Amino acid sequence: MMRSRFFILLTVAVLMLSGCATPKIKIFSDTSFPLQEFTLQGKAKEKILLINIHGIITTKPNERLLRTFPSMVEEIVSQLRLAEKDPNIKAVLLKIESPGGSSTASDILYHEIMTYKEKANVKIAAIMMGVAASGGYYVSLPADYILAHPTTITGSIGVILIQPKVVGLMEKVGLEVETNTSGANKDMGSPFRPSTAAEKEIFQGITDGLGQRFLDLVAKHRELEPRALETASTARVYLAEDAKQLGLIDAVGYLNDAIKQTQKMAGLSEDARVVTYRRSAYPDDNLYNTTTTQWEGNGKALLNLGLPEALTSLPTGFYYLWAPGL
Repeated sequence: MMRSRFFILLTVAVLMLSGCATPKIKIFSDTSFPLQEFTLQGKAKEKILLINIHGIITTKPNERLLRTFPSMVEEIVSQLRLAEKDPNIKAVLLKIESPGGSSTASDILYHEIMTYKEKANVKIAAIMMGVAASGGYYVSLPADYILAHPTTITGSIGVILIQPKVVGLMEKVGLEVETNTSGANKDMGSPFRPSTAAEKEIFQGITDGLGQRFLDLVAKHRELEPRALETASTARVYLAEDAKQLGLIDAVGYLNDAIKQTQKMAGLSEDARVVTYRRSAYPDDNLYNTTTTQWEGNGKALLNLGLPEALTSLPTGFYYLWAPGL
């Protein structure tokens, strides 16, 4: 009996370390490995760098059961820093699949992409996949050309304040929380009591300010007509063709169309190399692979509550986020 338990525990440990996906057992996460360049297509000297912006935009590291992954912002900034050292990169194509994220993380990513574009003097294009809404649209604004798939959901140009409240539950179970504050608004937003009218007004002012920043950047980069900008300010989402009519994007097409447009903008040949940065090599790699390491997506929670991970991990805060896209 003891021997059988030992072999069961050994088998479980091996499966956990291997991620149940690869025959090669790795004790340490390959997120510590340096980024390397991999060619996806083309043979010419000049290159187009494909960067994937996939998932919730955040500065928070992605902590799994056995390993911790860099945050999206950290990983993409690392790729931009590496690209700065390569004079053969003449253009960048952002492949976006994101409902957005925190307002600060989205703004940092926007700023870093703009800084790289100006410093490296390269052309930038964006291709939107299934969802590129709110912060996912925000980070596309540095692009000289934005293309979306026919089925893309984009827009949601606005801000949401996520502010969980447990006061009703506490009343049901008879719990109270007492606080001492040094100012009338010190505990505003507390989950343990309802917000006052004055606090709601303050929060709305902050939300409106962040929303106006988003709109101002849209006006700056997309040069929308006042009526189109007013429509966009309602923060609704659009299908690709409607977004094109409004001026939020430039064209509707597919990934290969985006590559051709990027080649054209940068004055590159059709054989220009399309490259990406990864920490792991993949057999039969292609343009649709969004991962940088073999470990991504293999971490499993010990307890699954049946809730989307994003809904249980977002802290209180202001977000450029289309919440249904979670």
